[in-house]
Amino acid sequence: MPNETVVIVSDVHLGAAPEATAAAFHRFLESVPDMARHLVINGDLFDFWFEYRSVIPRRAFPTLNVLHRMRRAGVRITMTGGNHDRWGGPFWHEELGASFHPEGTRLDVAGWRTFLTHGDGLTESLWASAMLHRLTRWPPTIWAFRLLHPDVGYRLVNLMSRSLADRNRDPAVQARAATDQATFAGHYLSANPAVDLLVLGHTHRPALIAFGERRWYLNPGAWVEGMRYAIVTPDGPTLASMA
Repeated sequence: MPNETVVIVSDVHLGAAPEATAAAFHRFLESVPDMARHLVINGDLFDFWFEYRSVIPRRAFPTLNVLHRMRRAGVRITMTGGNHDRWGGPFWHEELGASFHPEGTRLDVAGWRTFLTHGDGLTESLWASAMLHRLTRWPPTIWAFRLLHPDVGYRLVNLMSRSLADRNRDPAVQARAATDQATFAGHYLSANPAVDLLVLGHTHRPALIAFGERRWYLNPGAWVEGMRYAIVTPDGPTLASMA
């Protein structure tokens, strides 16, 4: 039943995704109220998001409009920050009615005790990604970026994003990251018996691994690569795709 179902999606990268992929994602969002009453976006909804005190990205408006209609239809929205869009703030709650967690959160997902986090910084193998992970969380960096005019800031980020994206799309890098992430998941679930379901993203590789009875690691994969998502019901998680 929709009231017992949660839809999870990650790594949409709107702003860098092709227009057709973005349009398909908006159609997907429009269909969520028929599938579930809770949508989880586990990081990197946008290829970049930085919340200034009085400015939001113009190109995000179509997506925010669809999400607002979902909230008015009664769908709960939980968002975690990813390495591309962690710098959110009160906008998500005050203007959209969504729950935003920059570094992840624990919550009940269809009856499963769940820890959600995007997954960046946990198993980074590229030195540039590891350095960027630390730098973007450093308060002076965030303060300094806020002083830039938004047009300048976004142009700078777009240049950096393309360079890092090219490295991270290497199939060998993705495969190694997915393996390391699964290893991390096994250790995490072993050390945290109060968690039934660990949900990660970031690697763009879908995964659904059982680590014992009612113990799962889930990565829905990347919407931007295959229109992938996951569904969680009281019976457990499953992987899905609109491709």
